[in-house]
This record gives sequence, structure tokens and C-alpha cells, in this order.
Amino acid sequence: MTTGSLQNDRPLDENSFELALRGEERDYWDQHPFHRRMASGELSAPQLRSWVANRWCYQNALPRKDAAVIANCPLPEVRRRWVTRIIYHDGTGDGDGGRAMWLALAESVGLERQEVIDERHVVPGVRHAVDAYVAFARQRPWYEGVASSLTELFAPRAMAARITAWRQHYPWIPGDGLGYFDDRVVRATTEGEDALRMVMCHCRSREQQDAAVAAVRFKLSVLWGMVDAIDHATEVR
Repeated sequence: MTTGSLQNDRPLDENSFELALRGEERDYWDQHPFHRRMASGELSAPQLRSWVANRWCYQNALPRKDAAVIANCPLPEVRRRWVTRIIYHDGTGDGDGGRAMWLALAESVGLERQEVIDERHVVPGVRHAVDAYVAFARQRPWYEGVASSLTELFAPRAMAARITAWRQHYPWIPGDGLGYFDDRVVRATTEGEDALRMVMCHCRSREQQDAAVAAVRFKLSVLWGMVDAIDHATEVR
């Protein structure tokens, strides 16, 4: 074995590992041309509705993804921390939680609740990407499932910018319909930092660290693939 390969097998120090994880922000989905057009007010009302209806497929799958992480995790202290995410998305009743807030957003942009829930508008590329994400959480070690959620580190800045852009460019959407975005600016910050601490604590070998970075990249490809599919489906021809 060469000296170079020995060095490559050496675990990253904490600072370098965190920088490697955070460095993936350059490929976050807010850089996608569709999202850039959204931010500049170039999307039509039907295009915005399509985005909201399709992203419901992702929002609706998050509790199942988080349940898969828990199912793979042998550590009760981690499971206790992670289960709060399921409770957040599903809520404690029919009218609260992240999924309920997304449905409120859907109604604000002019969609009927049932047409969103039954996913009639979800395009195949979005469904494929979401299914791949849930499968990843089921099939990979729990810490990789946690690492895949670290895109939340990049979300607050993008979410805050989205709120500003929507209020400026899409005034026809009632302000109270943006509650999901308002809530996630704070919530994603807390969840992202908590997941980062878990990954930093439990990914100690170089193999685990590399797998964690790869999990973030995988998640970014899932998000980018979703927007690619929506962009293609809503393209003005």
C-alpha cells in the first residue's frame, strides 16, 4: 500500500469533515434554472401550482424516510431525537404539522386539497426521485440516512429568499399561505445543526465520513432531479 493511500484512509479532522459536508451547498437546488426563474418572478401561476403539487410527493414521503432511519438505528438516544421529525411532519392531528402547512400552501396557490393529496399531478421523474430517497434511507446505514438530511443546512437561506421573492413577485398568493416557509426557516436551522452533530459524532472512520459526504451528494441529486422533472413538465412550448 502506498503512502498516498494511507493518507487517504486517514479520518478527516472535525473541521475538514464539516467543511466537506457544508461545501456541497454549491449544488443545492436553489441554483436550478427553474428555481432561479421562480426567484425572479418569471413563473406563471400554472407553473407554480405544478411545483407545489409535485413537491407534495416529497413532503408526504418525509415521515416514511425518517421512519426508515429510525428502523435502521440501534441507538435509542438517536431514535428519540429523530422521531421528532416524524411528529413535526405528520403533526399531532389532522390540522397541524408540516404536511398540513404544505396543503395550506397548495390551497393558497389555487389547488384543491384532494387533487394534491391524490397526487394526480405528480410527474414520473418526481415520483422516481422521491422513491429513490425513501429506498436509500431504508437500505443504507442509519448515519447515511441522517447525513442525507444535511441539505437542511442549506435550506434556511434559500427559504428566506423564497419568501421575499414570492411576496414581491406573486402578490396574488395570500401571505398567510406561506406559513410552511416561514416555519422552516427556523426549523430547518435547528434540525440541520442537530443532524450535523449526529454525523460528526458517529462518523469517525474515513469510510464513514466519505459515505456521509456521498449521502449529501445523493440527496442533492434527488432534489435536482425533482426540479428537472417539474421544469420539463411545465416547459412553455
